[in-house]
Amino acid sequence: MPLILAIETATKLCSVALARDGIVLALREEESDRHTHAERVNVFVQEVMAEAGPALPDLDAVAVGIGPGSYTGLRIGLSAAKGLCYALDKPLIGLSTLGTLTRSALDVGATGPQLWPMIDARRMEVFTQAFDGEGLATGQAMPLVLNEEWAAAAQGRMVFGDGADKAASLWEGRAGITFVRGIRPSAVAMFTEAGRRFSTKSFDDLAYLVPEYGKAANVTQPKKSRP
Repeated sequence: MPLILAIETATKLCSVALARDGIVLALREEESDRHTHAERVNVFVQEVMAEAGPALPDLDAVAVGIGPGSYTGLRIGLSAAKGLCYALDKPLIGLSTLGTLTRSALDVGATGPQLWPMIDARRMEVFTQAFDGEGLATGQAMPLVLNEEWAAAAQGRMVFGDGADKAASLWEGRAGITFVRGIRPSAVAMFTEAGRRFSTKSFDDLAYLVPEYGKAANVTQPKKSRP
């Protein structure tokens, strides 16, 4: 029975969980606008291991969310996961954060013919992807600007995630849209896919796994000081 540590830091939620054979043994989560992932993730790893009892060398694998989402959050989570896997010589499993967000919705009973998880990408933009009612992806992950046109055409769609929450007023009165508030990509929701990947030995290369940011970074050059 595999013992898997899961780390998800792509959003404002820092989530770490430990499970054996899919049964959650311990969980630590904190959602903060301050993006305290760098302060919390390694502490949370220590706490879930201490609560559950096993030592780090007992792990069979580490699963980590690879986005899309926050540049900083993704780098912190992936660095922590890679460091553990390298030090312990354990396999690494990279998982889509949109897939985890969808599984989080299914785990609380949210169902519909079209599931559209949405991760906040600032302003009225989100990262999203279409899934069917079973949680299987039917489209590619993409950035999307939420507007009246998209909402008007969204028949039979269920929307959720912090990206959907920020656009709550856009969903009001839309007969074709079901809006579920408060769904987040918890590490608890990673174990179904992580367990499947472990059973098929579908692991990621420790050296080459990189975050899926969703879009290029918006980097500006600093202004030159006058002589």
